[in-house]
Amino acid sequence: MKFIIVRHAETTDNKQGIIQGHRDPNLSSQGKLQAQKLAQRLKSEKIDEIYTSDLTRCKETAAAIAVFHPSVKIHNAPLLRERNHGEFEGKKQDEISKENYEKFFHTLEQRPKGGESWIDVGKRAEKFIQGLHTSDKTVLLVTHGGTIIGLLCLLTNTPAKQASKFFVQGNTCVNIVEVAEDKSHKVHVLNCTKHLKID
Repeated sequence: MKFIIVRHAETTDNKQGIIQGHRDPNLSSQGKLQAQKLAQRLKSEKIDEIYTSDLTRCKETAAAIAVFHPSVKIHNAPLLRERNHGEFEGKKQDEISKENYEKFFHTLEQRPKGGESWIDVGKRAEKFIQGLHTSDKTVLLVTHGGTIIGLLCLLTNTPAKQASKFFVQGNTCVNIVEVAEDKSHKVHVLNCTKHLKID
């Protein structure tokens, strides 16, 4: 199975440096342009299925891509949501103490109040992948930075403690991973945003 995994385009929260998580802002004007450039990049790709986080920023990005793949159905997948950052959602990074940022954002197991740990996100990603039937299909996943890192760790058999190799997932970045029946994998593209440099 071939996975094309992309992050949503820029949102109004991204533009202001706000921690989003399960917040549901729309794409910014710049984000809409980014989504169009991503769609142009992927228009010639063979895509059999599209799964998107059910949050607006991903659905808007997926819709832009689907313009060039009108026969492919878009499936909403809540399991592909970004990490729930709990009490920190809606805040800017500089509003969070250094101690709390290190504790809740730079560790795998800590959950902020009302939120999820990075391990929880990985478990959601695993549940999603297990729900797909293995085949020779090409599947497009439109999701979020943190979720993408979890997916990449899972698909490439990378321990969570080594997840930093997949940082940082930029807006509309493209990752392409091919996974065989024997669980071997090949990474074709990683965190690529070259399409954003095209006028």
